[in-house]
Amino acid sequence: MVRTLSTAEDRRETVLSTAISAFAARGYFGTTTVEVARAAGISQAYLYRLFPDKETLFAAVVERCFARIQESFAQGADVAAGTDGTSAPSPAEVLHAMGGAYANLIADQDLLLLQMHAQCAAISVPEVKRAVREGYERLVEYASGVSGAPEKDVQAFFATGALCTVVVSMGAHEVDAPWARTLNADLRH
Repeated sequence: MVRTLSTAEDRRETVLSTAISAFAARGYFGTTTVEVARAAGISQAYLYRLFPDKETLFAAVVERCFARIQESFAQGADVAAGTDGTSAPSPAEVLHAMGGAYANLIADQDLLLLQMHAQCAAISVPEVKRAVREGYERLVEYASGVSGAPEKDVQAFFATGALCTVVVSMGAHEVDAPWARTLNADLRH
C-alpha cells in the first residue's frame, strides 16, 4: 500500500476548517493553539509552520468566515436575478434576497459564534481588527456593487444584518415578550 502524504496547503485547509469550531466554542482568548492543533490532528509545532502565530491563524479563520458570508450574498443575488427572468431585480430585491441568504447562513452556530468572537477580539488584537475591517470592506463593496443600492440602503442592510446576528445569538427570536417582538419586527432569521 502506497501512503500519500498531504501537502502543507491541504493541512492548512484542515486547520482552518477545524479552527472555526475550536475558536467558535471558546473565542480567541479562550482557545489555545494546542487545542486547535489537536482538533486538526497535527502537532502544535506543525501548526506554527503553517501559521506563524495565533493572531495570524485567527485572522485567517475570520477571513474564511467573511468569505462564506460573501458566498451567501452571491447566492442571494443569484436568487434575486432569477426571480422572474424578464427584468433585472431592483436594488431592494437584491438586498432582500442577500439578507435571506445571510439569515440562512447564521443558522450555522459556529459561524455565528465566530463572528461574535471576532468582533470582540478586534477591539484589542490588531491583526484581527485588520481582518474584520477588510472583511467588511469586501462585503460592503460587494453588496453595493451587486445591488446597485444607494449608500443609505446598503448601510441599513448591514445594520439589519448586525441586528439579526445579535437577535439570533441571544435567542430573542424564541422569546415572546414586548422587547423581543420589537427587536424581531420584520427580521428573517
